[in-house]
Amino acid sequence: MTSFGFLIDNRKCIGCHACTVACKSEHEVPIGVDRTWVKYIEKGEFPNTRRMFTVMRCNHCEFAPCTTICPTTALYRRSDGIVDFNNERCIGCKACMQACPYDALYIDPETDTAAKCNFCTHRLEVGLEPSCVIVCPERAIVAGDLDDPVSEISRLMNRFPVQVRKPEKGTKPKLYYIDGDESALVPTAAKADGQYMWSGGPAMDGAASGSYGAGSMMTSVLDMAAAPPATSANTSVSRSAAAKFDPSPRRVYDVRPRKPIWGWAVVSYIWTKSIAAGGFLAAAAARFALGPENSTSLQIVLGAVAMFFLVVTGVLLVVDLKQPKRFLYVLLRPQWQSWLVRGAYIITAYGAVLTIWLAASILGRHRVADAMLWPGVILATLTAVYTAFLFAQAKGRDLWQNPMFSMHLMAHAVLGAGATWLLADVVAGRTPQWSATMLGIAVGFSLIALLAECFTVQPTDDARRAIHMILGKPMGGWFWGAGVVAGHIVPLLLLALTPGPLTAVAAVLALIGMGVIEWLWVSVPQRIPLS
Repeated sequence: MTSFGFLIDNRKCIGCHACTVACKSEHEVPIGVDRTWVKYIEKGEFPNTRRMFTVMRCNHCEFAPCTTICPTTALYRRSDGIVDFNNERCIGCKACMQACPYDALYIDPETDTAAKCNFCTHRLEVGLEPSCVIVCPERAIVAGDLDDPVSEISRLMNRFPVQVRKPEKGTKPKLYYIDGDESALVPTAAKADGQYMWSGGPAMDGAASGSYGAGSMMTSVLDMAAAPPATSANTSVSRSAAAKFDPSPRRVYDVRPRKPIWGWAVVSYIWTKSIAAGGFLAAAAARFALGPENSTSLQIVLGAVAMFFLVVTGVLLVVDLKQPKRFLYVLLRPQWQSWLVRGAYIITAYGAVLTIWLAASILGRHRVADAMLWPGVILATLTAVYTAFLFAQAKGRDLWQNPMFSMHLMAHAVLGAGATWLLADVVAGRTPQWSATMLGIAVGFSLIALLAECFTVQPTDDARRAIHMILGKPMGGWFWGAGVVAGHIVPLLLLALTPGPLTAVAAVLALIGMGVIEWLWVSVPQRIPLS
């Protein structure tokens, strides 16, 4: 057996960035993205400070979550333990970036496909070491076979204690550090307060972070470290300010902050998918509550609403891909461990059953419609909740690992069912009786599920940090004001106090509140740094 891995000896690293430059040159990595980079952490209080350099890259995990979530086997683990990628199969779904706890993947701006460190396999296969190992002037980077007891990497690991990043994730990373420091290995351990360029805050002198080149960035940072504290009124940091620097660890150099990986398209897809599933659930509920004779036209309307939003959901899924022309790869080249694949087949099956049911209902083929009813209910339920299992595979985002997320999504599907049924009643001039009852139950269920998810004990610091951002600063106003009060409390009061057409306002507010909650749940966890 062969199992290749990396060892970073932090006792030797001088932060020269030779590994970053060699990697960019070897693989023609575009400007703005990196496979290997060096992170600077500073400790202490002036003049007694210490700066540490930590090389960051793919960990080539034994249980790599990026390969599990990848829907097309574009990412795969080789027999020698290296996690490699095939950009000809990549559809650009960005799920691998969410799955990686180490922030090692990026979308190549030239190919619109995922990429990362691949251990320089083209060099390895002809007996050469990775380019970063060759250029390191201090031999601080060691690569080799972890299963070979006489290899340099094995001998060093047997002689010295080593650390890995995020061992609690269970990925068994194969990037080891000698003398690794927690403030560098734990992304949130060192604060980023905007005092330094590319340290997570605004750039110095009011310039945008992206306007600096790597060379000028290094010169600026090293000059700042070597020079005495500034005293001129025209400089960015005065002596008094330098004397007040917090001695706690601080990030002073890093790569550009990344934008959220999943944005408006994913938020919209979850929202439309809830309505697409809820529309059919509402049609089934109307059939049993009103009887088949009295609900045929209503069922057709609700089925048409479900179909419309299902089509929109599919369009959003394709639009969010960086390689939309390859969207059929999910169905034609499936990697069955991925919930992207399973979800695609669930949605496809639901769409097929919904189409048959809707056509049979319109044509008066009631036996066919009845035969499709229960398969449709089951598939609509699966369509609503499968995203929770997909997000659970995104191991980089701890809040999404909450098992209550599936109940959250099911509650939103039921809420979508009640809202669409009530709006259909109002538009048709019917008294919203059953539909108002269903919406009231749905809103109550949604509120209970939401609060249960919020106040369930979060197992990790990152998950707790994300939920605190949602409930408090900076997003608490959106959560409590738009999500809870406007999206749940007000609709419940309207349903209880104002029966009749005005209940349509309750349905609209409930749908808007649902969208706000989905936006918060998708966007806020992506604000937690992974590296």
